[in-house]
Amino acid sequence: MTTPLLLRNGTVIDTAPAPTVLGRADVLVQDGRIAAVGPDLAAPTGTEILDASGRIVMPGFVDTHRHTWQTAIRATLPDSTLPAYLQRVLGELAPRYRPDDVYAGTLAGALECLDSGITTVVDWSHILLTPDHTDADIAALRASGIRAVFGYCHGGDGDLAAETARVHREYFDAPPSTVTMWTAALGPEIAGEERALAEWRVARDLGVPVTVHMGGHGAESAARGLAFLQDNGLFDHPAMYVHANFYTADEFKRIAAAGGTVSATPGVEAALGIGEPATGRAHAAGVPTGLGCDTVASGPGDMFGVMRAAYFLERARPDGAWFTTAEALRAATLGGAETAGLGGVTGSLTPGKQADLIVLRTDTLGMAAAHDPIAAVVLSAETRHVDTVLVGGRVLKRGGVLQGHDVPSLLDGLERAAARITA
Repeated sequence: MTTPLLLRNGTVIDTAPAPTVLGRADVLVQDGRIAAVGPDLAAPTGTEILDASGRIVMPGFVDTHRHTWQTAIRATLPDSTLPAYLQRVLGELAPRYRPDDVYAGTLAGALECLDSGITTVVDWSHILLTPDHTDADIAALRASGIRAVFGYCHGGDGDLAAETARVHREYFDAPPSTVTMWTAALGPEIAGEERALAEWRVARDLGVPVTVHMGGHGAESAARGLAFLQDNGLFDHPAMYVHANFYTADEFKRIAAAGGTVSATPGVEAALGIGEPATGRAHAAGVPTGLGCDTVASGPGDMFGVMRAAYFLERARPDGAWFTTAEALRAATLGGAETAGLGGVTGSLTPGKQADLIVLRTDTLGMAAAHDPIAAVVLSAETRHVDTVLVGGRVLKRGGVLQGHDVPSLLDGLERAAARITA
């Protein structure tokens, strides 16, 4: 049970159904959920008051695609390409990871998310070389306090179906918590159709959705992958399509009709030459669309940088004037929550939802005198402006400082792991 909390007199931005500045208002949090939003709310007995005057109060960001374990290899591949990334990161560096490296990298990455206002992350984990690696990743996510979708991508030589079932049974076959499970599928476009059948079928058997890299390997491969899912009766299984760069408008409509969603990682997609990000095209076709940081090996680890990448890349299109700062903010919050299957849980200030909130400072040279709070969040804010972070009503960052973690010791361990992994 969390202490009731009243965020008093902030400039409140809600995102449902679209980003809107509510003006000066209060947000009441009770039992970990948003109880009320409005001016001059009464504070129940025992409520902690957090003065948000001169601050922006809004839903936390949702990162729909992140390889969180890669925190220890930050900036190893700037100015690179996707083939070089696959060779260096997955071919050379990943096999050097020990379970304790996975724990350090994932915990540091999850705390980096929280520090920058990301309250929910889809952790697409393809470093699970052994059961010990898997256990370390889950332990780190839980220790961080972040809301997470653990994307299980089977690695090593064991039986894929049996090990996926073990992970689900031991960690996720219980009432929902802040960490839930999806299958992170390598097939059919990366690891082939035989692997895809095994991954998608076990996901269907366990009743968990799939997050998959599909649509980013050329138009022919994108079409062939969707046909494969259709032919094998898998297309209607809940799925998030990551790097959907080469799907056509008709294919996006088919994905939407099947209940699929899209995660765009515009910064890394542009940096690694994967293709033109599909952020706007997917959203325009009616597909729930979110944003992701992807990998800090080649891109930023905060949603501010990703929102700006999405905004400027979409606005650069001849028909891109419709993509506004409000569209970028929605993709980073409620759109991301919908993409991750959490639209009823987080992403907006709707009473009854989990209290996943952030408070942003505006008393800096970079944020002062902003006339449009939504535009200021998208175009001007940075991690240093994130003053307070709540997940499920728990205060995980206060006064600009992460709570409950020995960050200097964690960073020391991360540096040691990084030195060994990249030696």
